[in-house]
Amino acid sequence: MILNIRVIPKASRPRVKQEIGNLKVYLTKPAQNGLANTQLIEILSRHLKVKKYRIKILKGHTSRNKIIEIDDAPEFTHRK
Repeated sequence: MILNIRVIPKASRPRVKQEIGNLKVYLTKPAQNGLANTQLIEILSRHLKVKKYRIKILKGHTSRNKIIEIDDAPEFTHRK
């Protein structure tokens, strides 16, 4: 799944807002040293109920507009 995300850093509280065609994510961390990107992945993980390692920033590492890929393929479990 591919998502268009608009990031708002240094907000007063973290939240996710649904907009037409994309999500707006408010972050409390500043856009320095990857802090905002790390918090973005944490918030999306909780909001979408997926593991953090399944979320990948495809475009916009240094931009407020980002394209995010969510790998929602089922996990394989090995049983003995």
